[in-house]
Order: sequence, then structure tokens, then C-alpha cells
Amino acid sequence: MIPAAARTDTRGNDVTEPHQGAGPVVIPAEQLRLPGGRTLRFEGKDHGSGVSFFLVISNPGEGPALHRHPYTETWSVLEGEATIRIGDEDVVAHAGDTTVVPPDTWHAFTNTGDGDLRMMCIHASPVMLQDDHPAP
Repeated sequence: MIPAAARTDTRGNDVTEPHQGAGPVVIPAEQLRLPGGRTLRFEGKDHGSGVSFFLVISNPGEGPALHRHPYTETWSVLEGEATIRIGDEDVVAHAGDTTVVPPDTWHAFTNTGDGDLRMMCIHASPVMLQDDHPAP
């Protein structure tokens, strides 16, 4: 086995990727599901991956508050409609659309469709780092 080199992110957090062996691994959705919800959270560091993601499944009107990350976040809308705030601009994305948020940019989204929003939110980091926007 080749040990992973120890690395830290810009905040000093250990982001060393563990070695997971030589075979493919299937991670059951129930291991990734957030408590009390339908959204899945995959943190790459825990599984030997260099990326992390949320598979968001939300009801109309739902979405996270303004926040930012020190890396890019790429969103792919799989089903429904999302109104996405990126900095001072709002964009509307539908099934099949992709949006990229630059590092350190305040952003949020809301399900503005009539049904479920299913969206993959890919974090370009093996660990999720987030700053929440201060309340007004």
C-alpha cells in the first residue's frame, strides 16, 4: 500500500485522502442521506475522492441561505427549476443546465419550480468548507 501524503487546505484542515484499496466501492445512498431529509452528502476525503457533492432533492420554496466556499462549486440541475443567486445576480436554471460558482463568491439557490428540484452540487475539494453569510 502506498500511503497518502499529508496535506492541509488554506485553513490548516487535514485533507489527506485515505487509501481505499484496489477495487471499486459502492456507497449506499442511506449512508450519505442527511438526517430527516432526502438530500445526500458525499465528502470525498472519507472515500478516497478528490471531490465532494450534495445530491439535493428539495421541495418548492426550499434552498440554502447565502454562503461561500474557497473553491469552485458546479451545479447540474437534473430535474426541476432553480433560481440561483451568484454574487449580485440571479439566474434561472432548468433540467440539463449547469452553473459554475467561482471561489469565495456568495451564493444560494431556491427551488422555484412546481415540483421537486434534483440538483447535483459538486464541490472541487475532498472536504466541504463553508462560510455562512452573516445575518443582516
